[in-house]
Amino acid sequence: MKARLVVGLVCGVLLLAVGNVVAAGGAEPEKVARELVQNLVRGDFTAATQGFDQRMADALPSAKLAQVWRSVVAQVGAFDRVVSARTEKVQGYDVVTLTCAFAHARLDVRVAVDSASRVAGLFFLPHKDEPATEPTREPAPSGEHEIEVTVGANPWQLPGTLTLPAGKGPFPAAVLVQGSGPHDRDETIGSNRPFRDLALGLAQRGVAVLRYDKRTFHYAARIAAHLKGFTVDQETVEDARAAVALLASRPEVDPHRIVILGHSLGGYVAPRIAAGDPQVAGLVILAGSTRPMEELIVEQVKYLAALDGTVDAAEKSGIAAAEKAEKQIQDPKLTAGQTVSVLGSSTPASYWLDLRPYHPGAVAATLHIPMLILQGRRDYQVGRADFQGWKSALAGRGDVTFKMYPNLNHLFMRGSGPPSPADYTKAGHVDQHVISDIATWVKTLAR
Repeated sequence: MKARLVVGLVCGVLLLAVGNVVAAGGAEPEKVARELVQNLVRGDFTAATQGFDQRMADALPSAKLAQVWRSVVAQVGAFDRVVSARTEKVQGYDVVTLTCAFAHARLDVRVAVDSASRVAGLFFLPHKDEPATEPTREPAPSGEHEIEVTVGANPWQLPGTLTLPAGKGPFPAAVLVQGSGPHDRDETIGSNRPFRDLALGLAQRGVAVLRYDKRTFHYAARIAAHLKGFTVDQETVEDARAAVALLASRPEVDPHRIVILGHSLGGYVAPRIAAGDPQVAGLVILAGSTRPMEELIVEQVKYLAALDGTVDAAEKSGIAAAEKAEKQIQDPKLTAGQTVSVLGSSTPASYWLDLRPYHPGAVAATLHIPMLILQGRRDYQVGRADFQGWKSALAGRGDVTFKMYPNLNHLFMRGSGPPSPADYTKAGHVDQHVISDIATWVKTLAR
């Protein structure tokens, strides 16, 4: 079984299992979390679900919980041990993070426990190592600095960081919009922090940058408890527009030169963000897909399964499950009240139904703003077919620039050989040529 880190990386998937697991006897949160993991490891999914309340029983019965766990094991290998545990208070919940070693990778299993010792959320995320060293930066005038800000309004206020160049401004500015999954403001993946790289690098080159924790990261437990009707607007679009409004109100920022810089899912929805916000002056799309996300998921699962030249029984099962999810998502009979199991995670049908009529290339073609579309040739998650999709949709546009980088992966970091999830386990930084290209393009926008 090859190493695979699909969890938290596949484009567009919410990647969370939700519900209320009732813990007997008012157990301490860490004990609740450890017992849940122990039941999963033993394969005793009936025991794991015995204390579920009705909502949990409906959303994640034992058979579906088994599917979630087997999908995780298929991706990262057999469970080995719990390496460490920590507990923090998040919006009234005790959130326990168990860092677990599997055969091929470490995952953070996050369990949100409420005041009645009920598990309010279960999340499988790539383990966050210590951050990589800061990116190598070319000599520049001193004075770049960061300000902590708040994006949006109650009940979804998000903590963010505004990175400002040296000098008085007003500066052109970029809002960074993350890929799929519950990302922090740095879009941390393993030891890599691509959004921090972009923020520092762009500020060094005269562009202000706003990045913020994603709603599904900061309010994970609350969202897990209220997924009904959830769409990409609540996940990403609304907060990106709020970030644009915040930048436009800042004296350090030129309100006529604010761009959306979207990565992966963020690039996919960037045209939707701009279509509803006349304040957006341009789009920078990094590895944004143009195809339906369920198609990409099947393609990625097949690619990962074939990496070592063989496809074993577990991998065939994973492919079949992805294809089944694709068919369900595309089923004309699918209704908003249903759920769809994608990579073992229960996602609301409302999310997929909302995206059915959305075609990012077609929406982008209706926008009268300049665009910069960048792609890494070593990206196995969003490929050349998507890059060509943007080219076809925007053919003949003199205000759209395309660039392909031969040696860069999905995070726009350098590598060699066949691309794989192992790329993300290596500490690296966003390529300096990418940062320079973005900064140069943003600064050419008309005032």
